[in-house]
Amino acid sequence: MIRYDYLIVLNKDEDTLSFVDEGALEVVKTIPIAHNPHEVAVMPHSETAYVASSLGQTLSVIDLQTMEVTAEIAHPEFDFPHGLALTPDERYLYLASTYANKLFVFDTGTNRVLKILPARRYSHMVAITPDGTRAYVANIGDNSVSVVDTAAQEMIGHVPVGRSPEGIAVSPDGNFVYVANQDDNNVYILSTTGHSLVARVGTAETPIRVAFSPDGRYAFVPNRLGGCVSVIETEKHREIKRIPVGIWPGGTVFNLDGDRAYVANNKTNDISVVDVDTLKVIETIDVGIHPDGMAFGCVGREV
Repeated sequence: MIRYDYLIVLNKDEDTLSFVDEGALEVVKTIPIAHNPHEVAVMPHSETAYVASSLGQTLSVIDLQTMEVTAEIAHPEFDFPHGLALTPDERYLYLASTYANKLFVFDTGTNRVLKILPARRYSHMVAITPDGTRAYVANIGDNSVSVVDTAAQEMIGHVPVGRSPEGIAVSPDGNFVYVANQDDNNVYILSTTGHSLVARVGTAETPIRVAFSPDGRYAFVPNRLGGCVSVIETEKHREIKRIPVGIWPGGTVFNLDGDRAYVANNKTNDISVVDVDTLKVIETIDVGIHPDGMAFGCVGREV
């Protein structure tokens, strides 16, 4: 069995989802999706993906084998559903609803809401620790990160960070939370064992997302108005390079092998392909209008 790896790209301003074949670096299929798709989360073991469509007020379920939408989930309390994160066992999906200031917990077996947690103002992106014990929510309007006990499915604290935190990710070793504060151009690095500030790293203008390489060596931070990606060396918590990409870079993801990273350029309607060894752009992939949220989906094929 081998895996055909597809990069899933959400094209926000044309309400579509594109599948990009990583080997060929080209779009193999584009399907319609609910209005204004923003973020996507993938369940690799069940070959299922979830897409939050922020202006469609829905959560779409995608079958990665057929590359089709199989269900649309709505809820009366959705208001700009956005950030998504799955627990490592794929049993639960966490969804931040930005204007509702709420965090939804879904049972992925039934696609039903188990719990709704009150969040802080403009809760936007969600990250979960590798062991699945904690979830973190970036609250743009509150200048804070909320901490969730996933076993109890309860909010247990709120940590002050910089201005307008949006991008958030947990390091592969589970020791650190990186928070991109878009209005003061820095990344806060918090310890997951007490949530103290370990370091603050300056970036270019408007850092918007955080993505870790699978080996944890690098954190890539796309800077929307800076037109580049800040490369943070995680061992020393320092920025070592800024990689020029397209206009308004946003969603960023590494492939499963960790040798390439993909950056969605919102205003040039393309994806920059970054070679992780050289930290240079080696290719550009044309996609739909205003690409942003991305993830890798794997479909099994016989050798």
